[in-house]
Amino acid sequence: MRIISGKAKGTKLYTLEGKETRPTLDRVKEALFSIIQEKVKDSIFLDMFAGSGAIGLEAVSRGATKAILCEKSKEAIHIIEKNVEKTHSKEKIELYKMDFRKLLEQKLFSKLDIVYIDPPYKTDYAYEAVKLLIENNCIDEETLIIIETDEEERILKQLESVAIKVVTKKRYGRAHLIFLYKI
Repeated sequence: MRIISGKAKGTKLYTLEGKETRPTLDRVKEALFSIIQEKVKDSIFLDMFAGSGAIGLEAVSRGATKAILCEKSKEAIHIIEKNVEKTHSKEKIELYKMDFRKLLEQKLFSKLDIVYIDPPYKTDYAYEAVKLLIENNCIDEETLIIIETDEEERILKQLESVAIKVVTKKRYGRAHLIFLYKI
């Protein structure tokens, strides 16, 4: 796994061992950032369920003003810290070592431009996160929310009860990316 483009292009990232996390494949990450590139520059980017921090670090490498990384796993936090140091992006990273619910309830940030939600598969965390983002006024109608999942239909069904509009969906093998906004 590596940073694909921008200031830290080519930097190889540390990854987590085991089956607890599933890194976003480089081809999915490359497709994602080609879709959102115009919105990334000068943005505040929230990477929930950050894992190794690769998505947030990619955003910073491509010009995001700040990436907020949320992760509760101690092992993942250690890897993120090593990757932040390796990419020389400490001044642009806010790392929160907590459950995503606590982060969203405390609203430890001001404005969010992009929210990337890549929770463990087979959970309801994507739905919970979107619901909490809206309920806690963490986002506005301009905030782009992206969900990565392997269960697109189930996630979309859950989101029917939330005030959002899906603007596009993309599939890359098992990985589905769902792009949405609050309405």
